[in-house]
Amino acid sequence: MNATDYLEGIIKQFKYYKSLGEKTIAQLPEEKLFWQYNDDSNSIAIIIKHLWGNMKSRWTDFLTSDGEKEWRERDAEFEDDITTKQELLSKWNDGWQCLFKALESINESNFMQPIYIRNIEHSIVEAINRQLAHYSYHIGQIVFLGKMIAGSNWKSLSIPKGQSIAYNKERFSSPKHKAHYTDKLIDDTPDS
Repeated sequence: MNATDYLEGIIKQFKYYKSLGEKTIAQLPEEKLFWQYNDDSNSIAIIIKHLWGNMKSRWTDFLTSDGEKEWRERDAEFEDDITTKQELLSKWNDGWQCLFKALESINESNFMQPIYIRNIEHSIVEAINRQLAHYSYHIGQIVFLGKMIAGSNWKSLSIPKGQSIAYNKERFSSPKHKAHYTDKLIDDTPDS
């Protein structure tokens, strides 16, 4: 696999996880984005603030500076000080914009360049995969919290319970073909 193919696939994966977070946020009233199970747990807002801080640190000057920036205040990312959905979405979008801009800067000529995170060398693939795993972990938390909060009003982001057989029947009714597994997912069609 070449750099272009890898990047095309990984961008789709990041967009998929971004869409899961956004579909969760869309299902909740504003005040529920700040709900915490207890004082030691994180709200959706706190998780998003942490994702934003991590994204800004890791992806700013991705090819030229350590991913753990001196200006990052990681501990402050877990302080509950965001007060509106608008402020929350601003951070969410700012972080993702930084990520996608950095990914667009990678090409065949710089793909083998080492990347450092906290002074540890990573290949570009390792650095990107590390962040994909980190973000999917936290977005899974956001989805889980959203599902708990919404209760019976939750709209499934995957194949709804009891619909696997019908879904698979539809998928297997088409001939084998090449596609990225997220191609239909971002457009609201489950495939997991």
